[in-house]
Amino acid sequence: MSESANKAGDNLNVPPEFTLVTDETPANTKADAPTTTDQGWQIARELMETVVLSLIIFFVIRLGVQNYRIESHSMDPNFAENQFVLVNKLSYRFGEPQRGDVVVFHNPNNTHEDYIKRVVGLPGDTLELVDGNVYVNGSLLEEPLIHEPTWGLMGQVVVSPDHLFVMGDNRTNSRDSRNFGELPMDLVVGKAWLRIWPFDKFGWVPHQVSLDEAAAMRDQ
Repeated sequence: MSESANKAGDNLNVPPEFTLVTDETPANTKADAPTTTDQGWQIARELMETVVLSLIIFFVIRLGVQNYRIESHSMDPNFAENQFVLVNKLSYRFGEPQRGDVVVFHNPNNTHEDYIKRVVGLPGDTLELVDGNVYVNGSLLEEPLIHEPTWGLMGQVVVSPDHLFVMGDNRTNSRDSRNFGELPMDLVVGKAWLRIWPFDKFGWVPHQVSLDEAAAMRDQ
């Protein structure tokens, strides 16, 4: 076989997309090594990506959760002044308020102020106070977290559509629906979700109340 045929055969054994590495074509050259400038730009880009991602996460969380500091004694003894709570601002976008929910809302008389109170009445409920107790639709509202009698509501109140009736847990020292009336739902910021400060009070916010239908309101 001729020398030219051998060369042709050798060429056929090398895939055209591959490059033979010989002494004349070294695998690594100085031109391939990253420069200090390239490394600096890579670090800067990674840092910028981290900052942008952190900001996106922050704003997404901010849309759904907000931190509030309690600035009064109106929710004693269950929430003390200077406690911090997290509020779920998406709760009522996907669900309805329930009796016993602790909610943060804009003060109907000054929307620049925020209050925290407990939901006592829902739309359509009939509320009445008898001997310091709250009755809802003729049944006693059992509130295990409330330790004082409730006063200040005269006659029956029927809660309007898209409104709530709210009260502070400290019934003798709270400005609530007994003062400013029913709370429009569009003023509700969200549902108090978690107590985060001080650490010894850390935990889920309690929302339990129930209706004792057996304890029907006596005839007036």
